[in-house]
Formats: sequence, structure tokens, C-alpha cells
Amino acid sequence: MSDIVVVGAGQAGASLVAELRKQGFDGGLTLIGAEPVPPYQRPPLSKGYLMGDMALERLFLRPESYYADQGITLRMGAAVDAIDRDARTVCIAGEATGYDQLALTTGSTPRSLPASIGGDLDGVYVVRKLEDVDAMAAAFTKGARVLIVGGGYIGLEAAAVAAKLGVEVTLVEMADRILQRVAAPETSNYFRALHSEHGVNIREGIGLNRLIGEGQVSAAELSDGSTMELDFVVVGVGIAPNTALADAAGLEIDNGIAVDALGRTSDPHIWAAGDCCSFPYREGRLRLESVPHAIEQAECVARNLLGAQETYVPKPWFWSDQYDVKLQIAGLNTGYDRIVTRPGPGRTASFWYYRGETLLAVDAMNDPRGYMIGKRLIEAGKSPDPALVGDPDADLKALLKT
Repeated sequence: MSDIVVVGAGQAGASLVAELRKQGFDGGLTLIGAEPVPPYQRPPLSKGYLMGDMALERLFLRPESYYADQGITLRMGAAVDAIDRDARTVCIAGEATGYDQLALTTGSTPRSLPASIGGDLDGVYVVRKLEDVDAMAAAFTKGARVLIVGGGYIGLEAAAVAAKLGVEVTLVEMADRILQRVAAPETSNYFRALHSEHGVNIREGIGLNRLIGEGQVSAAELSDGSTMELDFVVVGVGIAPNTALADAAGLEIDNGIAVDALGRTSDPHIWAAGDCCSFPYREGRLRLESVPHAIEQAECVARNLLGAQETYVPKPWFWSDQYDVKLQIAGLNTGYDRIVTRPGPGRTASFWYYRGETLLAVDAMNDPRGYMIGKRLIEAGKSPDPALVGDPDADLKALLKT
């Protein structure tokens, strides 16, 4: 019998300990989390929970009794200060907890605005944790004015919730277009039009010079020299993997905690999964930021902790909910050189990413059928004729048989 300690009680950590017990591990199992609540879902925080449509209890991934029933020691509100690799212990407020195997599922942290431009003013929020959303919820009142900094999915989701609650929304994106880092111009155009229809003022190619206020933010100066009065700010400018603990312990860091194809770090007794780590992928390394990846990689690591020797092969998929539109993404679009548009009725549409004749990814808006077929094609390594994909009268399902 051995002791496994998991540091980080988000989606990956919760999935890892559950899979260990599912696979029959009966040794000591401890899940340590810095937040004072049991593991919970993060995606609904900035949507259903912020809207008031989802109660706190519905956020929890499992009832707290589950962990006791499974013999999992749940240590919440406990920040790990250090890892002693020689002694095989983790330190929490001066107390050492031993491990035979350690898994790091420490997640990521949203990038914040520097204090030098007013990022430390009251009324400036990021979206990541339960306490973040609890802190900002009262600001989302009808008639309030918000500046959203960043036109990625987090910023756009926050804009959608704010607009639905009657908040006056201005969103600035320093790049030439929203979603520039993650999506094709066609997808950017789709969501720009959607937000404009809901009254969101999207300003692309515009950055933030500084926030203004005496203690509480009250205005912003933008890079075009204009100023705007506001009541609060939501910052969505990306996330950074939480690697400080691993770095201090001397583990290899490469765009996250570097792990091998099994999920093992440069220390054979320490593993990692989820947002915090990068893993071998094709000719390089990849770090993914998504719930499905966190679950699938964590479950793979759990099996490998028990000796499975299973190579982790990602099957990337993502989603975003904005107004009445569900965006579903299959695959990774890196390196695309062509977009095929498949139109549909109303707001239905999908954009298919090709590199040459190879299908890489699909963005599907209110098109679950297109998404599912695209996902299956990508996972099977099949690349349908782009002309057929772009023909709205062609039967997509038939493409699976080719």
C-alpha cells in the first residue's frame, strides 16, 4: 500500500482521485486545495452562476460526502508552501505530509493588469475562482457601465452576461480583431456581429493606457487617447500556468510543468495534469486549457500511477456559451491556411479549418451535428472534400463513410 498526494483541487485533481479509486487503488489518498470549498465547475461561474441561474451547490463536482465515502482525505483552504523531493513531503504551514507518489494539478491563474496602470483599484476583476465571481456579482446591475479588457472567450462571455443583465458594455481588444489568437476571421466576424446586436460596443485595435480612480476605478484612458467613465472593469487577457511550486522544487518547466507522454515530470515520483503542464505533441510540446483535457489527462495519469504505461493522446474540444449561441470547437486549428464555411439557418454556421487538404478543426455555432461529425472525422484522421463540406445540401454524415 502506498500514499498518493494530489495538489490542486480543481477539475483535474478531482478527476484524478476519482479515477484512482475507480481503478481499485486502496492506499492513502489526499487531495489538497487552496480554496476553502470542495472541487467545483469553473465554466458556469461566469455564466449561470453569475446570472443567478445556478445555486452554489450545483457547482460542486461531487457532494463532499463522496470524498469521505471513498476514503479520500480532502484538505481545503490549504496552500502547499513547498515540495521536499528528497524527503518526499509537501509542506503546508510548516506541517509536512508524506507521499510515495505526488500529482500536481495546480491549474492556472488569470493574468491581471499591473498596479502601475491602475490594476489594483477596487472594482477591477478577473474571472477564475468562486471568490472572483462572488466579488464582482453585485456590480452587474442594470445601467452600470463596464469596461471589458480582452476579446478572447472569457471577455466575450463576460460581455454577454453583462449585456443580458442590462449593463452598458464596452470591450477593448488590443489586437486587430477579437479572438485573433484562437480563431479564424470568420468566427471573429460571427461573434462581433452577435455582440453588436446585443448592444456591446466592441473596439478592436484599441488598448488600455490606464485606469483612473481614487481607490475605486471610475474611468479609463484608452490607447487612442479617448477616455470613458465606468463603474467597474473585467479583465480577460489570458491565463498563466501555476508552476511556481514545481519550479521551486527544481522540476523542469517548459510552458508549464514539463511531463512526458505518461504525465510524469522530471522527477519519477511526481506527475502533473491539466492546465499547469505541457506534454509531448507531434514534433513539439503542447499545453491545453480546457475542462475535457483536464479530465482526460488526469484520468490517464491516474491509470499510469497504477502502472498502466498509457500514452496520453489528446482529443481537443472546447465550448463557449454566449447569449443563445453555443460554440463547440473540435480539434486544433494551428497552421490552417484555408477556411470552408458551411452555412445554416438562422444563427447556425460552422467553419472548417484546413491545412492543404487536411482537416484540422471545426468551429460550430448552434450546429451540434456539424460539431459531432467534424470531431469524429478529425479523431479518425479523415479529411472530407472541402467542396462537400461547404455545400449545405450535402449530407455530412455520409462523409464518415468515405
